[in-house]
Amino acid sequence: MKHNVVQPLDQKEFRNVVGHFASGVTIVTTEHAGTRYGATISAVSSLCADPPMVLACVNQRLGTHAAILNSRRFTINILGEGQDSIAHTFATPGADKFRDVQVIEGPHGPRLAEALAHLTCEVVDEVEGGTHRIFVGKVIEAQAGTGSPLSYFRGRFGSFVPFEESSWLRAQAQNSVSHK
Repeated sequence: MKHNVVQPLDQKEFRNVVGHFASGVTIVTTEHAGTRYGATISAVSSLCADPPMVLACVNQRLGTHAAILNSRRFTINILGEGQDSIAHTFATPGADKFRDVQVIEGPHGPRLAEALAHLTCEVVDEVEGGTHRIFVGKVIEAQAGTGSPLSYFRGRFGSFVPFEESSWLRAQAQNSVSHK
């Protein structure tokens, strides 16, 4: 593996390097003062299981950020395979994001009906980190369906392939058969 080291680290190179980390794709939603907000976010993580808590990193320029600050709640909607068009819509500034999306309204704001999974949270802490704010959310409701997640790697959406189904494992099995 060849590694290029760039010093000082510029923003373009930083984005290139962190783009090598595959992640899931989520849409973080909330509601404030009768208005729904949502944004595509890949910087989410579980924090702990007892109590169940998650992190969501939201750009401070987004209306979704201000709405979470004011409402003190949010839902992480984990997207499944084939939902890249929804991810694009919620990543587009000024788009009518909820127009063609089925939404389930709840006491803690909207959640996307077709998402693979949901984590509904109350904000218990927050930390400013550069252009973003890290919201620490206590999970008050969680639900998961069946299917595979939408993945994001090097600026592109894709599919998750379980190791048992990987081409590497199939090649190893074929090699062991051919050597007998």
